[in-house]
Amino acid sequence: MTTWFITGISRGLGKALAAAALAEGDTVIGTVRTGSFELDHDRGTLHLLNVDLVDGQAAAASIAKAFEIAGEIDVIVNNAGYGLLGALEKASDADVERLFAVDVFAPFRIIRTALPYLRAQRRGHIINITSIAGRAPTTGSAVYAAAKYALEGLSSALALEIAPLGIKVTAIAPGAFRTDFLSSHSIRKSDAEDAAYAETIGRSSAAFDSVAGRQLGNPDLAAQVIISLVRADNPPLHLLLGSDALRRARSKLDQIVDEIDAWETITRSTDFEKGE
Repeated sequence: MTTWFITGISRGLGKALAAAALAEGDTVIGTVRTGSFELDHDRGTLHLLNVDLVDGQAAAASIAKAFEIAGEIDVIVNNAGYGLLGALEKASDADVERLFAVDVFAPFRIIRTALPYLRAQRRGHIINITSIAGRAPTTGSAVYAAAKYALEGLSSALALEIAPLGIKVTAIAPGAFRTDFLSSHSIRKSDAEDAAYAETIGRSSAAFDSVAGRQLGNPDLAAQVIISLVRADNPPLHLLLGSDALRRARSKLDQIVDEIDAWETITRSTDFEKGE
């Protein structure tokens, strides 16, 4: 059986993953922000930790407590997070700092605290739930995309550090899943927009609102994919979830390649001549 540590299991993908792992007979140590939480399960073992991930010390302490409970942990899933949408110039310092505290610094502190334990085990799998916004951002997601790009970069570089130690890393970038992510539980919007942004931020905000409750992604199927990934001998470093994420990622890659090709001569022009 597998022992999981999953942040943010009270709703959305985290809840679906916790339920799926328990159904497999696994042990789940999950964090919720406040209050009590019940997850019906006939199999497996569930331990709940109340943790406000805005508090960096609490985030670090939660994974230490998880190892105290379980002894060893097989999979760490940094799932908890939320979005901030709107024009960048309307985002306050407090908004941005809180977003990064939850979406970037909490995973960083959890991983940093966990690594000595995982090194001692000589095994483990760190899964960071990022977003397609961290690979192919849309209008109105500048701050959120910045946080998810950070987590993608952390995952890529971390994998190089710890692969020789027997520890795996996967960054999972979901598209739009039919959870409450687009509700006030998981999305915050910056202050009222200026009319100058009506054709960009305004349209983007309306588009987000229009798909709420109609997203293509099924969180229960995503949970099963993650469980299969953990059981795999050679899991990917990067995984997209959802056909919309795939479409956006491919479109972005095409744009990047086209731009690189268009500016290749300028790019090469900054090298010393050979022999200099």
